[in-house]
Amino acid sequence: MATTSKSEQAYSAVKEKILDGRFTPGHRLVLASLAVDLRCSVVPVREAIRRLEAEGLVTFERNVGATVAGIDPVEYLYTMQTLSIVEGVATALAAPLLTPADIARAQEVNAAMREGLTHFDPLRVTALNREFHGILFEKCPNPHILDLVHRGWNRLQALRSSTFSHIPDRASESVAEHEALLALIERGASAETIERAARTHRTATLDAYLLDANLRKGTTP
Repeated sequence: MATTSKSEQAYSAVKEKILDGRFTPGHRLVLASLAVDLRCSVVPVREAIRRLEAEGLVTFERNVGATVAGIDPVEYLYTMQTLSIVEGVATALAAPLLTPADIARAQEVNAAMREGLTHFDPLRVTALNREFHGILFEKCPNPHILDLVHRGWNRLQALRSSTFSHIPDRASESVAEHEALLALIERGASAETIERAARTHRTATLDAYLLDANLRKGTTP
């Protein structure tokens, strides 16, 4: 049975921490410290960092060294705009196919999100949020639309976008909007109504994120 190289192990370990938010944008990646944590020499860590730089997850700055790359706000904007459209359609098409068990599971996940607001963990809330939406759109009968939705969510992960880390207040609003969306589905609202609600929910998160980003830069939308 083949074993993975030290370089591959270092690459996988550092990439995982970047994607799940443990290494946030701007985090300095000290090769020696990483080597100690990963129980290897600096050489495979350096090779891993070079691979991550080529993927756009890491940048090098003079007098600073390797740091986790920041989230590209333009890419985030385009991804969320696209996802709002395709996920809205997927949710509307899937709605008639959802069973009472699906609805109950979505309610359970949303309740867990609500409970998670007390001792706020943005990564857990983000994971629950994805699970909730997955329940609503996975039964979309159009495989091409469903593929586009999956691509959008995967792109968000590549952007390391735990949005709730930046706009924690949005999490409570999101839970309330989930409840409203479930209510529409339960009462058999029209596809147009469900699509509009799902799309508005997604764009509300985008608007809140962009407002926060502008405020942090000292500008206005």
